[in-house]
Amino acid sequence: MNRITYQSASCSHVGLVRDLNEDAFLELPSNGLWAVADGMGGHTAGDYVASLIVDSLRRFAPLDSLADAVPVLHGILAEVNLTVREETRRRQANLMGSTVLVFATAGGHGVCLWAGDSRLYRLRNGVLEAISRDHSYVQQLQDSGLINDAQARVHPQTHLLTRAVGVEHTLELAQINLNICPGDTYLLCSDGLNKTVEDPEIGSILAHADPEQIVRSLVHLGLTRGAPDNITAIVVKAF
Repeated sequence: MNRITYQSASCSHVGLVRDLNEDAFLELPSNGLWAVADGMGGHTAGDYVASLIVDSLRRFAPLDSLADAVPVLHGILAEVNLTVREETRRRQANLMGSTVLVFATAGGHGVCLWAGDSRLYRLRNGVLEAISRDHSYVQQLQDSGLINDAQARVHPQTHLLTRAVGVEHTLELAQINLNICPGDTYLLCSDGLNKTVEDPEIGSILAHADPEQIVRSLVHLGLTRGAPDNITAIVVKAF
C-alpha cells in the first residue's frame, strides 16, 4: 500500500467589518490534524472559545489508527464544552460558544468531526463535494424544501446554529469517515468564506497546485466581496 503524505497551508483574516477575528485554526500536518473554530458570543467570548478549542486540540498526539484517535478527539472537545459552559456561568454571559470542524488523518484514512457551520470540502478528479453538512436553522429549511440555495445565502437567520461547542450540556458531534486518495484536495473553512464565495468558484481555485496560493486566493476573493465576517481557510493536499 502506497504511503500518503500531506501538504497544507492556512490563512485567516478579520474581514472588512468586524473589529476582532474570532476564528481560530490549527494546522499540524505532521500529526495529521487540522481544525477550524468560529467563535460566537461577541467580543472576547467567541475569541476565548475558539482559541480554547484550538489550544486543547494542539495537545493531541498522532496515533496509528483513527479508531483510537476518534475517542481521544471526542474527549478533548467534550472537556472543552464543559469548560466553556462553566466559564459562561462564571461570567454571567448570555452566550459563549464556537463551531468546530476537525479533519484528522492516519495513512489513507481520514475522519471529519464537526458541530456548527464551518465546512469541509473535497476536490477529487475535478469534482467538488461538501463533506460536512451545516448544523443550522437555514440548513433545516433547505432540507425541508422550504428554501433553495440562493434563498439560503441571503436568509436573515443564516447565523442561527443548531449545534455548537458550549451551547448544550452534552456536545453532539457529527462524524464522517473518509478514504483518502492521492490527488485529493481538502478545504476547511469558516462560514465567512463560503457565504461570500460560491462553490463553483471554490472548486476552480482548489484545482491549483500550491496550497499557499490557494488559501490566499480564497481569502482575497472573499475580501473583494466585502467580507462582512472573519474568513479562515485551510487547504490540505494528499500525495
